[in-house]
Amino acid sequence: MRYKTVAIGLIAIFTVLFVINYAADQNTDITVEQVSHSQTRSLMDTTVTISVIDSNETHALEVIDRAFDRMYYVDILMNNYDNKSELSLLNEEGVVNNADSELIYVINRSVYYSEVSGGAFDISIQPVLDLWASKYSPGGTYQDPTHEEINETLMLVNYSAIMIEGDNITLGTDMRITLGGVAKGYAADLAIESMINDGISSGFVNAGGDGRYIGTKPDGSQWRIGLQNPEKSEDAVTIINVENMAVATSGNYERYFNDTARVSHIADPRTGYPSQNLISATIIAASAMDADAFATAVFILGEKDGMDMIENIDEIECLLITTDKRIIRSSGFSSYENN
Repeated sequence: MRYKTVAIGLIAIFTVLFVINYAADQNTDITVEQVSHSQTRSLMDTTVTISVIDSNETHALEVIDRAFDRMYYVDILMNNYDNKSELSLLNEEGVVNNADSELIYVINRSVYYSEVSGGAFDISIQPVLDLWASKYSPGGTYQDPTHEEINETLMLVNYSAIMIEGDNITLGTDMRITLGGVAKGYAADLAIESMINDGISSGFVNAGGDGRYIGTKPDGSQWRIGLQNPEKSEDAVTIINVENMAVATSGNYERYFNDTARVSHIADPRTGYPSQNLISATIIAASAMDADAFATAVFILGEKDGMDMIENIDEIECLLITTDKRIIRSSGFSSYENN
């Protein structure tokens, strides 16, 4: 499953975060040692690591299994490349009755992201993604779609035409949606919720670089995350410290459809063309779903409009890297940075 809503083609964007872990100091006064227990699995077209801080390894592994189960559930429900998923059924039939409450929630929340971003985030962009994918897939022209093709396809992109009445979901004629820009974040949130319900107060879920972090590391320090330098993958632009927050990045320097075309893999739902306003946009938010969606929206909106949107939303911060390599921070972002 490809999990970025505006990812052109069948290749998902890997975000540009990496967790910097340091060994915890040993405290001889503590009789029950709290240590990190982790597992990494391939899921939702990326590598997912779940880590919990627990004194009991058996309990920790059970907690991790249940957290992964919640993520698998989202994958089965919202995978638009699985013909058996409820999302695929919705796209095929245009309607789903007695829809799963989780699907309804995610679609409703996605409409909110669309409204706040003025349409820069729009889950109904799937026809545009399909159009671009057809051009840069075997048998395609390996040339950009024509203006006429894009304009015709854009007529199918309209988040306001998604209707939810009770537990029934209906799409406009020939519309198709993708939850790639929110499903991975939502799955991480459900995994964290499962961990908390199992008594875990410290740990994280990292899905392809995007992550949500609760509590602190065993030594009591906050989780440290490096934001990758787009020119030097081993270097960090900055280090941020988080606790009970989520971090996600959208960027156009990790993957492309085609090495020759070099088009951004993130398309603007308003124009149908790849967005090239920024190199990357990193969001810090309370939930992974919010971080995921707003990172995409800001990347599409660009420097001014993107920053204006973030400054008008409480408890969300961002860092932008512009195409001319400038680094721009929202008003509260520096409070998370390493001192």
